[in-house]
Amino acid sequence: MNQPTLFDQSVEPPSTSAATPAPEAPPVPPVPSVPSVPSVPPPPFAVRVVRSKKRRRTVAARMNNGVLEVLMPAWMTKADEAVYVADMVRRFERKQRAGEIDLEVRARDLARKYGLPAPETIRWVDNMTHRWGSCTSVDRSIRISQVISAFPAWVVDGVIVHELAHLAVPDHSAAFWELANRYPKMERVRGYLIARSGSDED
Repeated sequence: MNQPTLFDQSVEPPSTSAATPAPEAPPVPPVPSVPSVPSVPPPPFAVRVVRSKKRRRTVAARMNNGVLEVLMPAWMTKADEAVYVADMVRRFERKQRAGEIDLEVRARDLARKYGLPAPETIRWVDNMTHRWGSCTSVDRSIRISQVISAFPAWVVDGVIVHELAHLAVPDHSAAFWELANRYPKMERVRGYLIARSGSDED
């Protein structure tokens, strides 16, 4: 006689005699809710990695027909690739946002509104990572970090006013702050920037 398979095993019917009730099972603890992880929005453009054996050390990027091409050496690892691609995407996103803000018009309007000197030139820069803006009084030029292009408009205006005031007073003396504080939200701007940088240095 063949042995029954697992699916052929018979089940004994329940006994008709009084049986001792089975003990109650302990309560099952509730399953803790798992917070949802916010999804990272995709970049506003396609990204293509181009590896080259001729490229030895440097990583570069360029926009080609709406596609961000990240050029890197062939020997780099996938981990290296992820880091550099993320950095290049951030840079080009900042560049796009900055391109939507006309600094020259903004600076002229703010200078006229608050009675401050207007700059000869004002432009965005991508290589300023430890300062929000800088001013050279000799040629009356102002440079603004592209990082703040993602900040609220009132913060961008505050940084511009700060640099406009430096065209008149190069230090952070009381005379400087008398000019800079003509912008009514300057204290809020400083608090916002301190929170973003973790430093209270101007």
